[in-house]
Amino acid sequence: MASAAKSRWADAEEDAAFEEKRRREKEKKEEKKRLKALEKAKKEATAEVARKAAAAESRQQQGDAEDDVDSDGRPWKRRRFTPERDDGRRTFSPQNGGPSQGQDGRGGKGITAASEGGLLRLTGGALPEPCRSVERYDKLNDIEEGAYGWVARAKDRSTGEVMALKRLKLDAADRGGVPVTGLREIQLLKDCSHRNIVQLREVVVGDRRPIDNILLVLEFVEHDLKSILEDMPQPFLASEVKTLLRQLAAGVDYLHSRWILHRDLKTSNLLLNNRGQLKIADFGMARYCSEDESPNSSGSSSSSSGGSGHLTPLVVTLWYRAPELLLGARRYGRAVDMWSVGCIFGELLTREPLLQGKNEADELARIFDLCGVPTDASWPGFRRLPNARALRLPPSSAPAASQSTMASIRAKFPLLTTAGCQLLSSLLALDPEQRPTADEMLGHEYFRQDPRAKQEAMFPTFPSKAGQERRRRRNTPNAPQRGAAVAELGSVDFTGIFGGRDKEERGAGFSLRMV
Repeated sequence: MASAAKSRWADAEEDAAFEEKRRREKEKKEEKKRLKALEKAKKEATAEVARKAAAAESRQQQGDAEDDVDSDGRPWKRRRFTPERDDGRRTFSPQNGGPSQGQDGRGGKGITAASEGGLLRLTGGALPEPCRSVERYDKLNDIEEGAYGWVARAKDRSTGEVMALKRLKLDAADRGGVPVTGLREIQLLKDCSHRNIVQLREVVVGDRRPIDNILLVLEFVEHDLKSILEDMPQPFLASEVKTLLRQLAAGVDYLHSRWILHRDLKTSNLLLNNRGQLKIADFGMARYCSEDESPNSSGSSSSSSGGSGHLTPLVVTLWYRAPELLLGARRYGRAVDMWSVGCIFGELLTREPLLQGKNEADELARIFDLCGVPTDASWPGFRRLPNARALRLPPSSAPAASQSTMASIRAKFPLLTTAGCQLLSSLLALDPEQRPTADEMLGHEYFRQDPRAKQEAMFPTFPSKAGQERRRRRNTPNAPQRGAAVAELGSVDFTGIFGGRDKEERGAGFSLRMV
């Protein structure tokens, strides 16, 4: 019997060898994939360990120096800083051109150096908190409207403390935003801390259009000196005048020692509380000045030729304005405030402003009538001032023109002691160089004589208008408006200001010693 025939589709030995080869290649590929996945997993595990170690180290460093990052978790910016050597010159590190490590060269606080590259890290404070809303205060009553703002009395809802709110006047036509007078007042009050300077608590804004409703929260003081003088039946006692003057001089000395010119000292800007403490307020015209700008002189003398020459003479209320300002001086210093102090001194003695001029020319006439006509001997260089070149003054040979300020002061204030007359006449000296500084005023003999200055606790009290009703508008000039045109005196004739004085009867004069 014949055997069965072999199928044509039967697997041959070649097919079996081919299948075996494909199987081995497939196993080899799978082994490569397995090794690659194992290597990847090993790398990921190593990276995770390194990340955890870095995180632990970062947490430890953050515990040692929490201020290396800000509140958002972002690192502070770094900058290269070149410290100074002992001789004041900058030093550089030779390796990277950066600064030497470990110090900032100026002894700055909060400055640390990185170990690599000598980079310095400056640690700064957080941003200031935004201004609170004025709705946190309840308005009680209006107090007064000044040249640079409205003042009202208000109570803090949270604490119940009574404050004074001063809203800055903003010009709707001015596209510059907050006026420079308001910015200066805020900055100066924030920088001042003295018992005779009014204290700024905070700055608040209105809910609607905050830029148009900026208010200063000031400590509330019951009186202003002008209102007290108007309502007093009798002037202050000599001891009370000394108390007020000494506090005023202390506050002015504090300002001048920090290169601040008030430029609007007057009795309505001097506040008095019920404990006999005087405070200087209204810094709308105040400003910082440089050392060159603030000698105790004006621009008329050679010693004060330095300075920027950009100060405006249109400062200080007219009745308290120094003669160098009336004559157009643009370089002046602390002496303009001391002239105002002298005018306040005379007002405390008589309860009336000392020099009530109707305009700049009339004010100069009143000054010359009290202090005498300026000459090259009494006020060197005054003719170089802009408004002094065209003035027609009486001849210096006239008897009334040669009368000294001391004699006029003694005739006007017969009850003032000799030391008091000397102090007042020096404050009202025509030559700014001759006026004392506030520190010199505090050491004057007038304050050492009897009667001594009354203690503040013994000072009399007065009913407060500011706490109950709106103050009536007084017929007194306002402070000059910023940007207004400076008055030009032109050719003014002062030759007749002493007319008829030679016919007046004069006594020998005398002085009293107050005990």
